Amino acid sequence: MATVKIFLGIVCFALFSGYSLPGRDSINPAPDTAMPDRAKLLCIAKNEVGVRELSGHNDGPRVATYLRYVNVKEGSAWCAAFVSWVFGQAGYPAPRTPWSPALFPLSKRTKQVSPAVVFGIYFSHLKRIAHCGLVERKEGDWLITIEGNTNMEGSREGDGVYRKRRPLKAIRYFADWANKKGGDDEK
Repeated sequence: MATVKIFLGIVCFALFSGYSLPGRDSINPAPDTAMPDRAKLLCIAKNEVGVRELSGHNDGPRVATYLRYVNVKEGSAWCAAFVSWVFGQAGYPAPRTPWSPALFPLSKRTKQVSPAVVFGIYFSHLKRIAHCGLVERKEGDWLITIEGNTNMEGSREGDGVYRKRRPLKAIRYFADWANKKGGDDEK
């Protein structure tokens, strides 16, 4: 796992620092100016896959980092804190919230499923969005996601950062925080 993280770190560094990798066309950058930000967000999130809680109680050094970023104490649920931290590491001032429903204001909601869009799962017994994460990609009627405070089964009370495969129909909302439409809360 450490070797994979080191490799991803090198690739991310090369992609976002101006250095070229063999086979990478640095003379003709991609025309889509939004893609580098989305790729950077996903690179940051992918580097966190494998982070685990220390004792299974929303704790541990890395989890504490996510929670501190949104100013909540260790032991709190942290899926939204993880998403917020990823955006912060990519240079975005927002979102910055520990509360998953706050990631889906009407101004950010989208039906467009694209990389680095935030997804939200609605829990009827709570009557709200109660788990979130980042879309890595769409594969037919499925999403490949990167999310914190989940587990192999996909629980919202998990133990780490995982890459998951979720059915598209299980997602209630999508929010696009990487889209630069203007406004105070956008990069």
